[in-house]
Formats: sequence, C-alpha cells, structure tokens
Amino acid sequence: MSEASAPKKRTGSAERVREYLSEHGLDRDILVFQESTKTAQMAADAAGCELGQIVKSLVFTVNDRPVLALVAGDRRGDSDAIATLAGGSKASFASAETVRQATGYAIGGVSPFDLPDDLLVLIDESFERFDEVVPAAGTPSSMVRLPRTTLIELCGGTVARISHE
Repeated sequence: MSEASAPKKRTGSAERVREYLSEHGLDRDILVFQESTKTAQMAADAAGCELGQIVKSLVFTVNDRPVLALVAGDRRGDSDAIATLAGGSKASFASAETVRQATGYAIGGVSPFDLPDDLLVLIDESFERFDEVVPAAGTPSSMVRLPRTTLIELCGGTVARISHE
C-alpha cells in the first residue's frame, strides 16, 4: 500500500472523533466535562438534557459477531431483538477486549462515529421522540450534541425496536 493510500493514523479516541466530526462540520458541538459522563444519568446531568436523549453505545456479540446497539439512555437493550436483527438466536454483552477490537474505543467512551464498515449498527427507534441526541465523543467525559437524523446518517445504522423500558 502506498503512503498516499494508507489510512489516516489517529493518536487517540478523542482526536479520532474530533477529526471525524470536523470532516462533517460538527466538531463545534463536542461537549467536554470535568466530571465523568460514563453512565447515562451522569451524561444527562452533565449535558442538561433528558435521559432518553443520551445515546448508550452497547456492544453485543451475536454468533461471535460484534454488534453495536445505540440505545436511548432511559431504555434497556433488548438482547432478543438485537440477536434476531443480527441473524442469531442469542446476544450477549461483549468483553472489554471485543469492544475495543470491534470499535477502536474503550468501554465508557464508545462513540458511534468512525467505525469499521463491517460493524453492524442498530439504532433504537425510541430516539424518534427527540430531535436532538447526545452520543459519546470517544472518552468517558465527552459527548456531542447533534440532530437525531444526523446520527442515523453518519452511523449508517438500521433503526429498529431494540429496547424496552
């Protein structure tokens, strides 16, 4: 592979997300907090938004295949629905190692941006309640505020019922 066609090297998760969002004109919407936003409630409190607007990035394995499920902060991922949509019979939470290998991010800061093309992304249809959502921006203390339609467009995911209250 020539140097010109080699993929860009990014030094860390925060820089990776910032570069990706910059390419899409969204880097000005990144929120960085002193406190952790590791849990959905902590994230909602820090961002000053409804819990349901928080995008939880949950990685499951279905038949040894990683699947990223973007679930509203006030909902729980429905592993049966996720398994069915991924063509399997059972979905289990992925190990920390699998999460990093599948997404390039560590648990607590998994961003739905700049993901491998072959990673299946499922998006909770309950986000339709909101015009704006707030996913992680690559670290446990950063998020980005953006329109729900932009999240769907950038992730290239499938919107489906993948959660329950």
